[in-house]
Amino acid sequence: MGGSSFEKGVNNIISIDVEDWFQVENFAGAIAGDRWESYPLRVERSVETVLEILERTGSRATFFVLGWLAERTPGMVKEIRAAGHEVASHGWSHAPVWRLGREAFRGEVARSRALLEDLTGERVRGYRAPTFSVTRKTLWALDVLAEEGYVYDSSIFPVWHDVYGMPEAPLQIHRREQGLWEIPLSVLEVGKMRLPVAGGGYFRLYPLALTRMAIERMNRAGRPAVIYLHPWEFDPGQPKPRGVGWAKLWRHRVGLAGTAGRLEAMLRRYRFGTAWEAVAEVREGRPGGEGR
Repeated sequence: MGGSSFEKGVNNIISIDVEDWFQVENFAGAIAGDRWESYPLRVERSVETVLEILERTGSRATFFVLGWLAERTPGMVKEIRAAGHEVASHGWSHAPVWRLGREAFRGEVARSRALLEDLTGERVRGYRAPTFSVTRKTLWALDVLAEEGYVYDSSIFPVWHDVYGMPEAPLQIHRREQGLWEIPLSVLEVGKMRLPVAGGGYFRLYPLALTRMAIERMNRAGRPAVIYLHPWEFDPGQPKPRGVGWAKLWRHRVGLAGTAGRLEAMLRRYRFGTAWEAVAEVREGRPGGEGR
């Protein structure tokens, strides 16, 4: 691996939510799904950049792939798996769970899993919801995932947020009542507060020293850090869509030029692997969460 483990041999998680720049929820008000076909795909080159970083650092990652993209870029999905990384599902249309409802959600996760398994020739175990949209109101989605054969989910952010989050949720990897394993997104505890860290805009915006402190504190507690990024975060040359407010555009673009360097620095400093490897550690009673 690119770096040594920090405390207790904790295997941190590097995950990539594979979607293109025009598919983000931040732009949904300006770019409707029926217009996606009019935009040239930029995701494949960005995924290549990520794969190169992972190869240089000897790291393995989990790629949560959007079904809509997998259908149009099957070679990219096969390349990800051929490079030794885990392929998991990010749904099909990038619609948040609360916008889909139970049966539409079931159709999306079943369709996505079937396609990804056909492309990789392997079982797809994991799922991450767009916009971390498994919340108190959509916990039924976990029942559907278990019924559809998924083994783990990584959609719950144990923080308060105006769009997503479950601030009372456990911080460690744990098994839920329907048998599904849950991998929560990373937070930094500051007193009674939980601050989201180690992913997306938080990863790009926070000082690198703060991210390191958060990872090390989680590892000392025996918990893996979960870094999540998107291919478009490695693409500072992407277009600027019209009709998006300055705040949303700033949040989307801040720090894009530094994402690759930050990621490589983290991968060289700490031990990172796939989401499934982290679940396996817990199942075997090793660091990372609560096995049962």
